[in-house]
Amino acid sequence: MKNIVIAAGYATRLGELTKNFPKPLLKIGQKSILDRMLDDIDRIPEIDEHIIITNHKFAHHFEAWKQTVRYTKPITIVDDGTETNETRLGAVCDLLFAIEKLNINDDMLVVAADNILFFSFQEFVGFAKAKGTSCIMCHEQPELAKLQRTGVVVLDENDKVLNMEEKPAEPKSQWAVPPFYIYLQKDLDIVKRSVENGCGKDAPGNLAHYMVDNTEMHAWKMTAGRFDIGSLDTYYEACEKFGKQ
Repeated sequence: MKNIVIAAGYATRLGELTKNFPKPLLKIGQKSILDRMLDDIDRIPEIDEHIIITNHKFAHHFEAWKQTVRYTKPITIVDDGTETNETRLGAVCDLLFAIEKLNINDDMLVVAADNILFFSFQEFVGFAKAKGTSCIMCHEQPELAKLQRTGVVVLDENDKVLNMEEKPAEPKSQWAVPPFYIYLQKDLDIVKRSVENGCGKDAPGNLAHYMVDNTEMHAWKMTAGRFDIGSLDTYYEACEKFGKQ
């Protein structure tokens, strides 16, 4: 299984902090956001490679970072060639770019590198193995306003996804979907044809929604929370809360 980190955005909401530096490499205490995530994922036996897909503006930062870390699995940096937020490919196209460039033909764990997590991805990988399907994550979100800004799923009693909506005005459940996914090798052709068949390009949730409509998917219910770093305020809050951990 390949661990594919989508890190080609420009994080414009963090202003000067990320004007010339990638958000995943910002430090929370002594470790970057990305390192905190890879510390967990690198221990998963099924993972055999970390693939970081980034843009041309920030690729050299990731290459420099790569020289300073020591993980048990190899790291590959992929440059998507873009240099501005206006010319970005979008998360889905970045994933497809990496698949084509590296000729990936494996199961994939696909993650966004802007969260601090309080669970292990090993649980998610084990869930997908047990179900034998591509999978998404979900967590309970009681706040209507937050549900209206994310993907929302309806599940059956076996956690099979019956329906997914992006940013629904009237959510059908309280199960919100964070940006962490497992796409199995058997569904890779569906992934590869997603954009040409009308899948949205910008957000990683666009692909999850498309996959729900085109193959069997299950949703793992997160066993602990996460802290999403999406703005300057949340970054400084993360530094205050977790910087000494």
